Amino acid sequence: MNLRRSQLATALAGAALLALTLVGCSSAASSSPTGSAGVDAAGTFAVDQNTLVFGVVPDSVETETNYKPLMDYIAKETGKKVEYHESTDYAALIEAAIAGKVDVASFSGFTYVTAKNNGAKLTPISSIITKEGQEPGYYSQAIVPKGSSITKLAQFKGKKVCFVDPSSTSGYLFPSYNLLKAGVDPEKDVTPVFAGKHDVSVAKVGEGTECEAGFAEDSEVAKSDKVKVIDQTMVPGAPIVMSTALPTDVKTKLTSILSKVTIDQIIKAGITSADSDGFRSVFYATAPVDDTYYDLIRDICTKTDAKQCKA
Repeated sequence: MNLRRSQLATALAGAALLALTLVGCSSAASSSPTGSAGVDAAGTFAVDQNTLVFGVVPDSVETETNYKPLMDYIAKETGKKVEYHESTDYAALIEAAIAGKVDVASFSGFTYVTAKNNGAKLTPISSIITKEGQEPGYYSQAIVPKGSSITKLAQFKGKKVCFVDPSSTSGYLFPSYNLLKAGVDPEKDVTPVFAGKHDVSVAKVGEGTECEAGFAEDSEVAKSDKVKVIDQTMVPGAPIVMSTALPTDVKTKLTSILSKVTIDQIIKAGITSADSDGFRSVFYATAPVDDTYYDLIRDICTKTDAKQCKA
């Protein structure tokens, strides 16, 4: 899944089709001052100088288990307690970031752009890759039940379609764009069902009752034998971000330990829980990314006038 700008640039072709049509539930987030619960002379923490709050998008029921080795690694390398913060949904994580309630977080690309647009003080450090030889990036996949006669996106018209969340990159923004390219309005031509998590979207589509088709990220789709993929689009890799309000030395340390680290290095650091099939299925290494890496998402937001993107 090499992420090349030439690959992703095709996602912009025909973007004018989306203008003034891609609308959805925008996050309830509004600009708020950064939290001041843990202030020292050089910066601000979400809680206190001995704690780093790690926020995540609730992608699946295994989210906390998947991130625990990485959080343990951060704790060991920084000498701070790492507190897990799983928001109820994407909008809640955006709100937490805006309010300064998280110090480090794993976002989706779209969630990161939306949070930044609404005043969150964040900067990307890296993106997780799951296999050797990959670059940041993953697939948004269009799925249908295994025995479905649906073979293309145009046939989603009139169907009950599972999306993940209005702020999901692979579970809503890119799917909506692709549906519109196929002549299907994601608001008027389908009955949308927001599953909340990628694994739930996959499960509902597999059952074929509440959702006759849907979308989810490739890692969750691969776990199911009840769905088949009929289309896919590569999207920018999800970022690990940190609060720019943190003290300089903490930001420097986080960048050092998270920008380019492999699973073998994490295990070598003494995090034995990383040496498991579960963690290996979701983590191989990280690769550095910066804010400009997410300009593709900004381009789509600008050209589509998508409400989710707006402050």
